[in-house]
Amino acid sequence: MLAARRVGLVAAPYLLAALLSGVAPAVGHSLHAQERDEEPWRILPLPQSSIVLASDGSLIGEIGSARRVVMPLAALPEYLPQAFVAVEDQRFYQHDGVDLVGLAGALKDAVRGDLRGASTITQQLVGNMHPDIVDRSDRSISRKLREQQAAREMERHYSKGQILEAYLNLIDFGHGWNGVEMASRHYFGKGAADLSLAEAATLAALPKGPPVYDPISHPDRARERRNLVLELMAQQGYITRARATAAQREPLGVAPGAGYGARAPYFVDAVRVAAERAGVPVKDGGYRLITSLDPALQRSADAALKAGLTAAEDRPGYRHTKYAGHPRGRTDYLQGSVVVIDPSTGYVRALVGGRDYGESQYDRAVNALRQPGSAFKPFVYATAIADSMPANAIVADTALAIPMPDGSVYQPSNSDNQFMGRLTLREALARSRNTVAVQLGLEYGMEEVAATAHAMGLDTPIAPYPSSAIGASGVHPLDLAGAYVTLATQGVRVEPRMLLRVENAHGGTVWTAPRASLEPVLDPRVAFIVRDMMRDVVERGTATVVRGMVPAGVPVAGKTGTTNDYTDAWFVGVTPELVVASWMGLDQPRTIFPGAAGGALSGPVVGRILRDYYNGRQPRSWQPPSGLVTAELDRATGLLADASTPADRRYTEYFIPGTEPAQLRVTPWALFEYGGLPVP
Repeated sequence: MLAARRVGLVAAPYLLAALLSGVAPAVGHSLHAQERDEEPWRILPLPQSSIVLASDGSLIGEIGSARRVVMPLAALPEYLPQAFVAVEDQRFYQHDGVDLVGLAGALKDAVRGDLRGASTITQQLVGNMHPDIVDRSDRSISRKLREQQAAREMERHYSKGQILEAYLNLIDFGHGWNGVEMASRHYFGKGAADLSLAEAATLAALPKGPPVYDPISHPDRARERRNLVLELMAQQGYITRARATAAQREPLGVAPGAGYGARAPYFVDAVRVAAERAGVPVKDGGYRLITSLDPALQRSADAALKAGLTAAEDRPGYRHTKYAGHPRGRTDYLQGSVVVIDPSTGYVRALVGGRDYGESQYDRAVNALRQPGSAFKPFVYATAIADSMPANAIVADTALAIPMPDGSVYQPSNSDNQFMGRLTLREALARSRNTVAVQLGLEYGMEEVAATAHAMGLDTPIAPYPSSAIGASGVHPLDLAGAYVTLATQGVRVEPRMLLRVENAHGGTVWTAPRASLEPVLDPRVAFIVRDMMRDVVERGTATVVRGMVPAGVPVAGKTGTTNDYTDAWFVGVTPELVVASWMGLDQPRTIFPGAAGGALSGPVVGRILRDYYNGRQPRSWQPPSGLVTAELDRATGLLADASTPADRRYTEYFIPGTEPAQLRVTPWALFEYGGLPVP
C-alpha cells in the first residue's frame, strides 16, 4: 500500500500538469518531430483473415494469420458498441480523446493508493494500433502523455464512429481472436450482427482481461462482469432496467468447439486452392467463402476415420508405428482419408485428408495417388454390361497365364488364393474375383475400360495392362468417389464441388461456382445394373459388415478394394443420398498387415458414417430406368427360376433388351411363363 501511495504521489504532478494544460509536454526528446514522421494518431488498415463457412453458415476455418474480419459499425446491432462504451469509456462521446473527468478520478484514487487506468477508447486504439510508438506496457508518465497527445490528434482527424469502428475491429479477445466479428464467431458460433444483448455484453466484458474473463475457461467470472456491463448500460440509458435484468438472467450460451461448426482443415485448404485458382486473393483477407460442407457429416466422417484407424492398428499382425504414443514429428503411422459427396449436386459434404492436420498438412483425399485395387472393378463391369454382356452370364474364375510384351507371364490370383470355377458375372463382382475382372478387361480392351473410367470421372492415367483391370493404376480418392457418383445418378457425371460462392467484406459476390454440368456419360440402364450388382457386394459379398451397420431400409451398394500385399484398403459406398469413399494405408506404401482387406478396414468407416446420417432420416429409393427387362433367376445357376428353385436362391435380374435369356425372347407368352417382365 505504501509503495502504491508513493507511486501515486510521484505521478500526481505530471497528471495534474496534463489536466491543467490540456496538452502533453514533450518529454526527453523531440516528440513533435517524431510524431510528424510516424503519425501515431492515424487509423491504419487492419490485416484480416478470410473466413470459410459451411453450408449452414457456421465457421469451419480461416485463411490467413490475422484471425480478424473487419465489420462496419453500421452492420452491428446498436447495443454492441454501446456495451463497450458503457464499460470502457462512458464519456466517449463528450471528450476530445482524453477524459479529464476520468483522469481526475484516477488521480484521486492514485493518491489514495488505488491505482487504476483512465485510458479512453481512443487512447486504447492509439496504443494498440501503434505499439511500436506507444508501448502500452510502458507504465511511465511520458508514455501516457504521448498517448494522450496522439489520441487528441486522432479525434481531430476522425469521427467518433470511425474511431469506435476501428477499436471494435482491432481489440484482442483472447485465443488470438481479434475484433468483434471473429470473437463472436468463436465464442458464440455466429456473426457479430446476430449477437444478442447478453452476448454483446459478454464480449464487452473481455478487453479488461481476456484470460481472466474468458467465458469458456471462467464462466462464473465472465457472467459476473457481463452483468456489470448490462448494469452500466442501464445506468447510462442505453437500455431499460427491465431489459438489463432479463439479459442478466440468460445463460452465457458459449458455442461448443470454439464456435466451429466442424473442424475441416484439409477441406479448408482445398477450398483456398480453388479460390486462388479462380483468381480471388483470399490470403489477403476480408472474404467469406461459402462452401458445400455439411458440419454433421464432417464430424461423423472425422470420428469414423479415427475410430477405424485405431481399430486397424489394434488388429493382430499390425507391426508399424501406432498413432497413440508415436514419437512427435513422425507420421509413419496408419493414415486414411474420407470423401462424402451428394450425388444429386456433386457437393462435397465432408472431406478428411489425414489423421492429424497439425502433424501433416498433406491432403490424401485430394492429392494422394493410390492403387484402388478391386474398387476399380465397377468400371470394368460397366464396360462389359454396356457391350451387351448380361449380369447372369457365366464366367470362369480360373487360373490365368497371360504372356506380356516383355516376355514375362502375368498370373493374377485372388486374395484367398482359390478359384471358384463357373459363376455368374454378378456373383464374380460380389465375391471380387480378380481373374474374372482381368478376363473382362482383356475381352473388351483395357483402352475401352479406361475410356469408361475417364468418362465417369477418373482423371489419372490408366495403364493399358491387364493388371489395371484390378486396380493397379493409381487414382485420387476424391476422383474415385466422383466417378462412383455416375453410378448413383444412373449415368450422369457430376463434378465434385466444394467452393460455391465468394463474398467480399461488404457482402458482394465476387465469384460464383459455374452451374454444374450434368453430362450423361453412361447408359442409365447400364449404370443401374452395375449399381444393382454392387448391392450384392454389400448384401452377400465382401462388404457385409456395412450392411450390418446401416439401417435395413437404406439401399446400399458399394465395392471393396484391396491391393497386392495389402498396402491399400478401400471401400466406396453408394446410397440414394450419398457417395462415401474411405481409404487406409501408410504414406510410404507397405503391407498394413497380412489380410488387411478393404471390407474389414474401410467398410466400417463408411458404415458408421451412413449409420449416423440415416439415423432418423428416411432414404429415397432407387427406381430402375425404363427399357429394362426383368426376370426371376436362380442365383446358383444364373438360369430362369422354376418350381424347384428354393426361395433363398431366387432373385430379380435386370437385362438390357436383347440380352435377356433366350426363353424370354421366343414368344410374348414366355415372358409370363418364366416371370420376365419389361420395366415400363
